[in-house]
Amino acid sequence: MKPAAFEYRRPASTEEALALLAEHPGAKPLAGGQSLIPAMNFRLAAPEMLIDLNAIPGLSGVTPLSGGGLRIGAMTRHRALETGSAVAGLAPLLAETMPFIAHPQIRNRGTLGGSLAHADPAAELPAVMVALGATLVLTSRAGERRLPAGEFFTGLFATALAPGELVTAIELPAPPARSGSAFIELARRHGDYALVGVAVAVSLGTAGTCAGASVALFSVGEGPVVSPGAAAVLQGAEPGPEAIRAAAAAIDRDIDPPSDIHASAAYRRNLAQVLTGRALTRAFERARISASPTEQ
Repeated sequence: MKPAAFEYRRPASTEEALALLAEHPGAKPLAGGQSLIPAMNFRLAAPEMLIDLNAIPGLSGVTPLSGGGLRIGAMTRHRALETGSAVAGLAPLLAETMPFIAHPQIRNRGTLGGSLAHADPAAELPAVMVALGATLVLTSRAGERRLPAGEFFTGLFATALAPGELVTAIELPAPPARSGSAFIELARRHGDYALVGVAVAVSLGTAGTCAGASVALFSVGEGPVVSPGAAAVLQGAEPGPEAIRAAAAAIDRDIDPPSDIHASAAYRRNLAQVLTGRALTRAFERARISASPTEQ
């Protein structure tokens, strides 16, 4: 398969890339290319121009923030997130997720910003960003704006990116004290898109009750799906088996999974509850372990 004819540009700066985007509405930015290039080869996408971001300095890398969080450049490769010590220490949910994404060859080229901008409803990273309360830095010739991850994903392969904008960075807040997280997905084969997946982040109060919970699922809707019902059940509760079962059951009202050749909607609903229960159990166990000896 061959793509339709297109023009190719390789800007040396963010400013040059933004100028090209503004001047060519039919252009597409090229990050890792792991989704865009196959789509072009199948003629599912036919941009008039590719703007290759790979030569632009400053768009990749992981930097600890003064408040304890992380700033991740949009062109940071999946592999760097998988192996980076700063990610493992300050964003363990992200580090835990990375080995589940496709295969090593894909992770060596794929980028965080590219995955988020593509907004595949079966992709892991959009749900993880929502669960972590990430902020996306969007840049155009008019300047920067910051958007919570929960507001960035607007539908099936759709985002809040305006014409001429690029995702240039992702900022993750510092995890609260006494916090834990977990990621679980079920796929037919390792590296396949998941039938259902869930990313959770929780925190405990000093009395051992749930002080906060974020449950984000994927492959159960047109994008990452947050479950406010599960969070409401857990808030202020003792996070034992009964509360976790109730929280897992509550997600049924928040998801609208599809039926396809891989699984029925009913199967996905049941699987989502099972995986959410397991992920919450694991996350609360990790939150208890993270508590200092004087707090336990």
